[in-house]
Amino acid sequence: MSRFWSPAIQSLVPYTPGEQPKVDGLIKLNTNENPYPPAPAVEAVLRHFDSERLRLYPDPDCQALKQALADDAGLARNQVFVGNGSDEVLALTFMALLRQPKPLLLPETSYSFYNVYIDLFGIDARHIPLTEDFRIDLDDYCGENGGIIFANPNAPTSISVDLAALKTLLERNTDSVVVVDEAYVDFGAASATRLVEQYPNLLVIQTFSKSRSLAGMRVGFAFGHPDLIEALERVKNSFNSYPLDMLAQQTAIAAIEDKEYFTACINRVIETRSWTTEQLQKLGFEVLPSHTNFVFTSHPQVPAAELMQYLRDNKILVRHFTKPGIDNHLRITIGTTEEMEALISCLQAHPAL
Repeated sequence: MSRFWSPAIQSLVPYTPGEQPKVDGLIKLNTNENPYPPAPAVEAVLRHFDSERLRLYPDPDCQALKQALADDAGLARNQVFVGNGSDEVLALTFMALLRQPKPLLLPETSYSFYNVYIDLFGIDARHIPLTEDFRIDLDDYCGENGGIIFANPNAPTSISVDLAALKTLLERNTDSVVVVDEAYVDFGAASATRLVEQYPNLLVIQTFSKSRSLAGMRVGFAFGHPDLIEALERVKNSFNSYPLDMLAQQTAIAAIEDKEYFTACINRVIETRSWTTEQLQKLGFEVLPSHTNFVFTSHPQVPAAELMQYLRDNKILVRHFTKPGIDNHLRITIGTTEEMEALISCLQAHPAL
């Protein structure tokens, strides 16, 4: 540690992203990337982009992108915020809305970046355990609090909360912000976006990285009451007025407009997820019900760490978490049909399966 570091940084434990190896021939099922390319309309934007424009700054307010998102969601533009990936939107949310005198409530097992932000911004937090079957029970999120945040569907456990339970929470919890992180919502869960008009304390965060195949462009966004959006804008403009470049804004708009491709791509992932789940179960795996582009699975006889290493030795990458409670599970991204067939074939060859 450097003697020049700020004191708070010396004890900070950063988020660890999924491995991005530079090795040929790997089947990469460890970072929940979409196995299919972006929409053809995105490719057209890239092909015809006038590079001379890059000497100019992009629109700091991303007005065209916000309007496209608003139109798609049936909301007004002042109910939309955009940022450099949903991780940045989350960071600004923690800073703008969740640093409160009362504790933040969140699941004990969820997206690990939440705890990084809690430490970075000095937020008091209370972690709520999942149920025995790895679900978020919103009835447990009670009592005074400075905010509530959870991923829906949850990561890495893949299970979603229904909107009826969320509405009950919002009607009970009216004095603090409820943040719903919907990074994976397009893969089968119901979005809380439809509740934004009804509940002024609801903020819904989404991303173009998963269902829109734009992880490399870093585009995230949020829907909420204009008062919540204004808070995010104030913090954003205190850090970086230009979080999204020209290409990111234009490709995101193109991805929104190509609805037919979006639907087809999602359906392919869901179909492959169902097949993969069935095949894993035939091999004796327990697979949690998934509304994401991954499955969360364990085997009663073979430890997850052993399976992860076995697959890695066969050039298939999956994600293994060492956190207690989920340390005997693997998170397996849904790839192409061919990639998932290779995964199953490899597992079928394991001597203990």
